Amino acid sequence: MLELTALQLEQWVAKFLLPFFRIASFLMVVPMIGTQLVAMRIRLGLALAMTVVLLPVLPEMPVLNGLSLQTYILVAQQILIGTAMAFIIQVMFQIFTLGGQIISSQMGLGFASVSDPANGVSVVVLSQFYLMMVMLLFLAFNGHLVLLEALARSFSVLPVMDGGLPVSGFLEVAKAGTWMVSSALLMALPAITALLVINFAFGVMTKAAPQLNIFAIGFPFTMMMGLLITWVSLQGFMGQYQRFVMLAFDYLDHVLGTGGL
Repeated sequence: MLELTALQLEQWVAKFLLPFFRIASFLMVVPMIGTQLVAMRIRLGLALAMTVVLLPVLPEMPVLNGLSLQTYILVAQQILIGTAMAFIIQVMFQIFTLGGQIISSQMGLGFASVSDPANGVSVVVLSQFYLMMVMLLFLAFNGHLVLLEALARSFSVLPVMDGGLPVSGFLEVAKAGTWMVSSALLMALPAITALLVINFAFGVMTKAAPQLNIFAIGFPFTMMMGLLITWVSLQGFMGQYQRFVMLAFDYLDHVLGTGGL
């Protein structure tokens, strides 16, 4: 008859739960999977299934005391690693949302907002359109499978017992906000420049013909030209998407403290 001691049970539970916390925290924050559209039970079930699949190939862990301070520290480190990895991908998606917000405010569509069911907030129509396009492209190019592969390989880069994120990883997470704002401005720069020229032309017209009602003409014309510029700029949307995805995975490598997964 098989007899199990309390220490053996603690070791089995620790070997399962420590990787599970990293995987579950990643799936709770990552775009698409970690949204309100996916039920919590589905995310937990996916995390359990992925942990069961990865458990046989993970590095061996030494003996742990389930109630020691070291175990709680390891749990917190795994949650930080999973959350930081998912946060970088989340920032990449929000670049397009912020870029759409900037363009919409310049073309007069900043007031046209819709409810985002994924995040539970209201965003402008153009941002929602960009976000839907990015999600479809991400799924079409198997980005979700690449994310799961990166999560699985993170256990060989940062094993469970080797501590948490390096100091440089926390710095890269903090710099992700700067990357998001600068990339969103770079994405919106052509449309902003074109709309600025149009507004400058209307300013010259106002000086030349003060009796002209510039507000009645300029507002719909600016909105129409903004839609036209947005439609023309969709030709380069794929190139922007590919560049930002590559930068996001480069950031992910730096967060984990490695040159590549």
